[in-house]
Amino acid sequence: MHELAITVIGPDRTGIVADVAEALAEVGANLTDSTMTRLRGHFAMTLICNGPTAAAAEQALEPITAGGLVATVRKVEPESEGALNGQPYLVSVHGADRLGIVAAVTRVVAAAGGSITDLTTRLTGPLYVMVAEVDLPDGAADELAERLAVAASELGVDVTVRRSDSEIL
Repeated sequence: MHELAITVIGPDRTGIVADVAEALAEVGANLTDSTMTRLRGHFAMTLICNGPTAAAAEQALEPITAGGLVATVRKVEPESEGALNGQPYLVSVHGADRLGIVAAVTRVVAAAGGSITDLTTRLTGPLYVMVAEVDLPDGAADELAERLAVAASELGVDVTVRRSDSEIL
């Protein structure tokens, strides 16, 4: 069985998710993990599936790409069990938009040994919001919160770190 990473991006339109899911199901692809969003009029999807070869998945997606979407398919190795050994936390940032917020905050997380498992940003008028799901090594949360408070002060934003409820997806 093959495990594939697939991305689809392009101008948003009704039915993209259904078209992609149906095309992949027709070649026996089981969608295991995915994230999909609309970003300023553009659709973006990243998914992991297993089943078909990369060539079969690419061929199945060809009719969809004729409409202006770009799809990439690549074979990946399955994630090893226990790859994420830390504790789940949420890092939230909000404040006036300025250059370098994501770079600064994610660098502090990386320096603390944290692994970002999901990150979303939104600009609404002058307000910039970033929410990151982070896996942290045991005992690293307090020091990370202190270092992020320093970075937040330099950036002129508010940052919070809180334990994530592992029962919620």
